[in-house]
Amino acid sequence: MDINTEVKAGLETNHVIDLSDRLYKIILAVIALVAVYIIGQMVYDFKALPQNYPREISVTGEGKAYAKPDIAMISLGVTTKSEKSQDAVDQNNAKMNDIINAVKELGVQDKDIQTTSYSLNPVYGNEVVPLYPDGIYYPRQNNTIVGYSLTQQVQVKVRNLDDINEILDSATSKGANVVGSPQFIIDDIEKFKSEAREKAIQQAKEKAVTLFQQTGLKMGELISIYEGGFGGCGGGICPYGFGVGGDALVKESVAPQIQPGEEQVTASVTLVYRIK
Repeated sequence: MDINTEVKAGLETNHVIDLSDRLYKIILAVIALVAVYIIGQMVYDFKALPQNYPREISVTGEGKAYAKPDIAMISLGVTTKSEKSQDAVDQNNAKMNDIINAVKELGVQDKDIQTTSYSLNPVYGNEVVPLYPDGIYYPRQNNTIVGYSLTQQVQVKVRNLDDINEILDSATSKGANVVGSPQFIIDDIEKFKSEAREKAIQQAKEKAVTLFQQTGLKMGELISIYEGGFGGCGGGICPYGFGVGGDALVKESVAPQIQPGEEQVTASVTLVYRIK
């Protein structure tokens, strides 16, 4: 009986040792796999890093082209006031029709005349009331409608710049009492954009050659190009600082001498080269 008991105990002990050994080997295998994965990921990340930083160089050039505007946009308008709204409308329409007919007689076509504003508003009366204890009186608007005001404006495209002064003079003599700031337009703006861009690219290339020579680096291939915005009259519209309103033009009836001058179109280009 004693011998059998000792044998069973020995068998059970050996079985426990076998299980522990297998679990130990499994843990080691998992650790090894994790380590291999981490090392592999580190090697991949290292290879992905730039080996010869900096690998690229950017240079920017600016080009300019000069153009003379060949189209003018002029805003002409009439403001009329009357006690009755219909009277304000009739008076305004009559003056505006006279203005449009006068402009057409000077060679402006129907397609180049466009109504841009037509606004009819009530005119409120004012009453004088004391606003301060010292008895000083100031006008204050009340809610009583005393009349109506109509403002109508048209935009005229002038294709012959030599006619600008005559058109303004004729329009004001016919009753135009609102004249907006003229805008000068370069009709074929893309031609001058291309010229400015070409000069910008050439300047950027020259900068790149000089930069590589001075630094001792070897120039690689051109890998990309970025175009910046256009300045000056890059959009083709060149504003002109002039504007008169109210009755000034009616009284004077003399148009100013307006000269379009010469406008500048600028372009910016950035070139990116690879460093060998």
